[in-house]
Amino acid sequence: MLTPIILSGGAGTRLWPVSREAHPKPFMRIGDGKSLLMKTVERAQAVCGDCAPLIVTNRDYYLRSQNELASQEIKPQYLLEPVGRNTAPAIALAALWAAEQDPDACLLVMPADHLITDTVSFHKAAEHAATLARDGFLVLFGIRPTASETGYGYIEMGNQISQQANAVQRFVEKPDAATAIAYLERGNYVWNSGIFCFKASTILDALATYNPALYESARAVWNESKADGDKVDLHTSFSRLENISIDYAVMEMAKNIAVVPGDFGWSDMGAWSAVADVTPADENGNKVHGSDAIFIDSHNTYIDSKDRLVAAIGLENMVVIDTPDALLVAERSKSQEVRQVVSRLKASGHEAHKIHRTAVRPWGTYTVLGEGQGFKIKRVVVKPGQSLSLQMHHHRSEHWVVVFGTANITVGDTTTLMTQNQSSYIPIGAKHRLENPGITDLVLIEVQCGSYLGEDDIVRFSDCYGRM
Repeated sequence: MLTPIILSGGAGTRLWPVSREAHPKPFMRIGDGKSLLMKTVERAQAVCGDCAPLIVTNRDYYLRSQNELASQEIKPQYLLEPVGRNTAPAIALAALWAAEQDPDACLLVMPADHLITDTVSFHKAAEHAATLARDGFLVLFGIRPTASETGYGYIEMGNQISQQANAVQRFVEKPDAATAIAYLERGNYVWNSGIFCFKASTILDALATYNPALYESARAVWNESKADGDKVDLHTSFSRLENISIDYAVMEMAKNIAVVPGDFGWSDMGAWSAVADVTPADENGNKVHGSDAIFIDSHNTYIDSKDRLVAAIGLENMVVIDTPDALLVAERSKSQEVRQVVSRLKASGHEAHKIHRTAVRPWGTYTVLGEGQGFKIKRVVVKPGQSLSLQMHHHRSEHWVVVFGTANITVGDTTTLMTQNQSSYIPIGAKHRLENPGITDLVLIEVQCGSYLGEDDIVRFSDCYGRM
């Protein structure tokens, strides 16, 4: 049996403005409305059967992941990182988790933000990879290139190990255009998919051999980490582990490396051009995801807009990504450079790199309707039976008006049940809590007034979601 390990930590900066720090790439919905994380979990179940997947993710994404996967009959386990530290530390801790149950557990490691459309072919490739892994190989999945792509790393394949696998001759960084064309013509190069298969004991032995410092540090982190229900909170010392990929830490030095080449409709969804590639086109090559679009004298243009009509006139090879608070317009060939926008937003302190106008929380959502000097207006939706933390703010007061549903509102030592068209005032510094005791969504309007209205002005005293 294969044990699925799902790495769900990528920020997806090249898919801004849809993918953001608080709503990263694995939660993006592609095509049929399912998130990439959900698609990956379903793929894992198709390949690995009843074995519960282990999802390695950031602590901040734990509750969001739980909610996203609530409909799954087989509930995942979670390994929660305090910070992101690339694939080598994540895989090291996942292997230690698996080895505690079975040192020879065969692991299928998959990123949560990739797309695979041919699950049957992937299943066959995984079965062969598992056979090699049980014989002591570290197995990679290579994708037969369909174009001279410069955005992927490549693997040069050596001698055949079996009918379906080759030895790895070498790893190659993302090539320039001329080199990528040469690789495509030679036929013995495949794209490095970032999907792996190996026994827990094999990868741990390789880490101990080729990166002993990381191995010993990872083991120390594991020994200090605590299990709690369906999750293991990794010790904060995890943040001191080397930020390094598994390719650099092990694969480029190890000798027992095999690659299984395949063609199963894989995409790393690494840029808007990749998203466009999996979207159906009209007779002019134009593609739309979301709301309606009108194309006039336009060709090979992709529009993603959820809430409003977008009209394109005279556009060629463009991507237009429209969200309520940000608009991206880019030449399709430049879509890899979107990360530069995110870097600039971070450098300037602009919140658009991190959160959307509508932010998802464990208890529901809030949407910023308007803001200006000294005020902010939100639409707050609290799911049935959920509650916000008992909290206070140093710099702002709040006014709550119930629009729909029933609210239990605590201010200081007083709790009041309120319904539609009733309101409450929360002074600066007052402890308060909002609860929905009903069976339908609670909707209210929140008006904030104060000298500072940032989301970090929250002091929590208790929280049913563990956010303290």
